[in-house]
Amino acid sequence: MSVAEKAIVYATLILADDNVEITADKLEAITKAAGVAVEPIYFDLFAKAFAGKDVNELLLNVGSAAAAAPATGAAAAAGAADAAPAEEEKKAEEEEESDDDMGFGLFD
Repeated sequence: MSVAEKAIVYATLILADDNVEITADKLEAITKAAGVAVEPIYFDLFAKAFAGKDVNELLLNVGSAAAAAPATGAAAAAGAADAAPAEEEKKAEEEEESDDDMGFGLFD
């Protein structure tokens, strides 16, 4: 991410933190005050993207809707997968027992 991109993101977060409406003019003023040159298109893009939206709420809910669906699917898959490890453990125990029958030990 370039310095200009970071500057416009930080400017957006500053305005959101102060509960100020995010506009292209305000974003431009903050980045100019910081001494960062940003292409003018970014001001309009960010202003339109966040118009009428609560940035703080967006940040608090990142991934909450997307995480809910896979979590339920993962729980069902975990229940089915629990039976398979038990069978594998039995096979591993049988293999360990067969090593003991070779007629010699570590300290013989």
